[in-house]
Amino acid sequence: MKKYAIAVVLLVVSVCAATRTYAQEDRSDGIIRSLLLGLEYEVKAGVSIGGTSPLPLPQEIRKIEGYSPTFCFSIEGDVIKWFGEKQRWGFLFGLRLETKGMQTKAQTKNYSMEIFGDGGERIKGNWTGMVKTKYRSTFVSIPLVAAYKVNNRLRLNAGPYVSFKTSGDFSGHVYDGYLRENNPTGNKVQFEGDRIALYDFSDNLRTVQYGVQAGVNWKAFRHLTVSGDLMWGLNNIFKKDFETISFNMYPIYLNIGFGYAF
Repeated sequence: MKKYAIAVVLLVVSVCAATRTYAQEDRSDGIIRSLLLGLEYEVKAGVSIGGTSPLPLPQEIRKIEGYSPTFCFSIEGDVIKWFGEKQRWGFLFGLRLETKGMQTKAQTKNYSMEIFGDGGERIKGNWTGMVKTKYRSTFVSIPLVAAYKVNNRLRLNAGPYVSFKTSGDFSGHVYDGYLRENNPTGNKVQFEGDRIALYDFSDNLRTVQYGVQAGVNWKAFRHLTVSGDLMWGLNNIFKKDFETISFNMYPIYLNIGFGYAF
């Protein structure tokens, strides 16, 4: 029995070793075939810093008192198709899961606002005083960018992207000021001391956003890459029919990441 057990163990080990060898060979063959077709694959993860802001700052925002970036991450998979004999130019198609967010504190005057009153009712008008805002959204984004290979290690990317919002929060509170109901000369509602009023525009966030991105990708080692991308939104984060905030707001973020190139 002992001899049979040893033989079975040796057989299992041999099969596992052969399977692993064949899997590695198949993987290597697949990568070689992809390279011959001008295809490259990469997965990467990164963190983003930035904010969502009107451009330029409107006159209603008199002063930015504080800004706090929140932890924003991204996970992305890319396929690159290279063209030509030298394969210097290519096209990158990706799929990215990402978050964007920030917290700000601003001093405003005649800032269009809709707040919740003490009884839960909505009061709309023009706010003069402090506004604290929290913004955070999660997206599934698709970059469709051109790629240029400077050399075997350095690659430049630039092109458009489209993002689909899966969740979003744009909320905050106002304090140390007053609201003029309906218009700048309307009934005055005062908020002083510890008294605050909440607002929430999360339901008014746009589902589809688009923009442009540009960046650089450097192959530090054979498989390890380091990348940096600036992403600039081109449409308002709010829906077209949302009029409470009277100016457009655009997401602008810098993403720094590390990747694995196959």
